Amino acid sequence: MEAIARLRNVPTSPRKMRLVADLVRGKRVGLALSILKFTPNHGAMKLEKLLLSAVANWQAKNPDAKLEEADLYVKTIMVDEGRSLKRLRPAPQGRGHRIRKRSNHVTLVVDAFNADVTADIVESNEKAN
Repeated sequence: MEAIARLRNVPTSPRKMRLVADLVRGKRVGLALSILKFTPNHGAMKLEKLLLSAVANWQAKNPDAKLEEADLYVKTIMVDEGRSLKRLRPAPQGRGHRIRKRSNHVTLVVDAFNADVTADIVESNEKAN
């Protein structure tokens, strides 16, 4: 059972946020939280809070399951481009240069490792070889 958390209109460029998102994609939640805690980028704080929100959403969906036994991992994390604020900056000889202040939208999905499914995948891979 997966849970989704979304963060919209983050005032950071999507390129900078994707650098941080790539660090935690596919990792277990505990490892991802420790990576984000010690990453110095500005987007890491936002992603850490978003990951905690996704875990809380998972707990709300599965009230009878224990978080320690669930073995959650970051299934997908997508960083999409948000709207850009366009500003003008004075330039030489009376001209103006356009400044684009970019933003992004982040979607994070956490899911629990299913031991039965992973065992079936391993067995099918062994049979294929």
